[in-house]
Amino acid sequence: MLNTILITIVIIAIAVLLLGIKVFFIDGGKFPSMHISANKEMKRRGITCAMSTDARDRNTKTLKDYIEQESN
Repeated sequence: MLNTILITIVIIAIAVLLLGIKVFFIDGGKFPSMHISANKEMKRRGITCAMSTDARDRNTKTLKDYIEQESN
């Protein structure tokens, strides 16, 4: 039982070190941003996150637009 726990701890420690190589060993290193707006390829294709799209739509649609959308 103790051997299993120790092996598990060692495997998790190795995984954390491998995932954080850039953060731990490179000066000024940081984890890459996982947000859509920080991705250059997504920006090039004009893809934005759902929250940004929703905020933009809320500022551009009028009550009349919402009523017409519901009636169709």
